[in-house]
Amino acid sequence: MPRPRTLSDETILDAALEIVQREGPERITFAAVADACGLSPSTLVQRFTSKSGLLQAALLRAWDQIEALTASLAASTARTPAGAVEFLVGLSGEVDDVDSYADSLRLLREDFRDPVLRERGKHWGEELARILDSCFERVAAAPEGIGQLLMAQWQGVLIWWGFSPQGRLKEAVRHQLRECLDAVLGEPDVSDPG
Repeated sequence: MPRPRTLSDETILDAALEIVQREGPERITFAAVADACGLSPSTLVQRFTSKSGLLQAALLRAWDQIEALTASLAASTARTPAGAVEFLVGLSGEVDDVDSYADSLRLLREDFRDPVLRERGKHWGEELARILDSCFERVAAAPEGIGQLLMAQWQGVLIWWGFSPQGRLKEAVRHQLRECLDAVLGEPDVSDPG
């Protein structure tokens, strides 16, 4: 009879993700994760088989989390241009310093390298575009594919904020996306009154 698990895979993978974000994916070892979560390295080997399997499982956990956040935000998003902006602001995270933001970008490199992770990213992008497009269905001036356009602008803001981190990231995202939509839609304001 197998022993009951004292820690869930999710708890272990969260510890592994913390190591990746803080120290980089090359620092993931069974010993490092064992130290972080209190299990033995051999127990982790039994669950995840290889270092690359552990890393992939941790990054798939990160995708699970971002997809859950996306679904939650989408469920509460007003299907308006202002709602689209706030949806992307919500996805921007609570990062307000360049060092921690730069550390989180380490995950992106791994997502590009691994075909399974890259496929998750592709599907997430398709879902984002669908959600964003739905925010402009009643806006006559909205060009076709505005969801993709807004996603590209959002990602650009995230990158450029890292080079010149003036103020809080979420405020930079909100301001730049509103300016973009003002220019694209020809409307003076896409902000919510509150």
